[in-house]
Amino acid sequence: MSQGVLSMTEAFSRQLRGKGTRWWDLMSGQEAVMGLMDTASASSMVTDSAAASSAWGGGKRVPNGRINVDADGNHRESIGETLQKKGVRIGLVSTATITHATPAGFAATVPSRGQEHQIAEQYLNRVDVLLGGGSQFFKKQGRADRRDLAEEFAKAKYDVVGSRDELLRSRSKKILGTFSPGYLPYMVDYHRDKELQQRIPTLAEMAEAALSRFLHDEAPFLMQLEGARIDHAAHKNDIGAILHEQIAFDDAVSKVLQMVGERDEILVILTSDHGNANPALNGTGPGYRDTNEVFSRIARIKGSAESFMSQWNRSKKKDSTAMTELMESVYGFKPALPELQALMDRLGGRKVTEWSDQLSNPEGLLGQIVGNVTGTGWTGIVHTSDPTQLTALGPGSERFGGLVRNDLVHGKLLELLMG
Repeated sequence: MSQGVLSMTEAFSRQLRGKGTRWWDLMSGQEAVMGLMDTASASSMVTDSAAASSAWGGGKRVPNGRINVDADGNHRESIGETLQKKGVRIGLVSTATITHATPAGFAATVPSRGQEHQIAEQYLNRVDVLLGGGSQFFKKQGRADRRDLAEEFAKAKYDVVGSRDELLRSRSKKILGTFSPGYLPYMVDYHRDKELQQRIPTLAEMAEAALSRFLHDEAPFLMQLEGARIDHAAHKNDIGAILHEQIAFDDAVSKVLQMVGERDEILVILTSDHGNANPALNGTGPGYRDTNEVFSRIARIKGSAESFMSQWNRSKKKDSTAMTELMESVYGFKPALPELQALMDRLGGRKVTEWSDQLSNPEGLLGQIVGNVTGTGWTGIVHTSDPTQLTALGPGSERFGGLVRNDLVHGKLLELLMG
């Protein structure tokens, strides 16, 4: 999540819901400690999620693509493995696959982030609470070795659930909840699909389910909660999806702060492992007087770029009329003819004139076209090197003020949890 997402989400939330965001409230007050996260990896000024999470989870910067394996091939113990030996309980929650790079960095060690089947195996009896997507990595039908890992979790006294209703009914101390074979859906699509709403929990509901399993226990705990699809929406230059995802994350933050409100021994840290595509609101019109009205058009967006592309690929008609109708139905406006032709050409595999290599692709072109109407812009479709926002609240929060290197977070967490 890049910095611009926070201010745009605050404005979007006020326009859409008539109220601001909890993270913005924390930054506006005096109670929380403010800082910035230095996010580089061992191999690049721009980190990927595997190296970024490994810095937190293993205490050392590693090359991009690796989970707690350094440049020399040395395997580092994850913080989850270290804490497990000390009786500290672990929870991982994500809207990506729960075996994805960010949660994996806290509790696994593999040479490649793509080894999600092996990551799933390492979680068994190491992580107490696992909630997110990625059922394919636990069921024998999705595994090359045909190992029924879900059954092994069940035998280890995990409650294994696969739906929102099952999650809300569960009262087990340990739980494995996977609600999709892959990622969980974008919220901008979720809000318009009753079947998804009945079947898949929100991030706030997963946060409540996870945290409740730790608050009533004497043992110390570390819980990582990730709004992963914020990152995915940035890769797609999808302004509608990213703001809805950030609101969903903020709702989870609100739930967490509500649940720990009377507790004085719990530290809450809000941050991002890296920036992505640097979305921002640009001034529009003479004296920028049109900016607010243009920005309000984002609320008209009725689907994600992923859904848009899927609908176009399924469409039997591939002419300009069909594209115009689809743009109107999803984004609420008719594109200009040159925009329309450029997007259709690029979707058809033909090159178009675009001087930014980063944006010369269907996602980048679509983001620019929507940006022309909403006043938003992007620097590319990939991660960025900018420091990310860091906000800490509770005991030990003073350790997270100022500019904090990502690989120093590991030691700070261990000091707080182990004394």
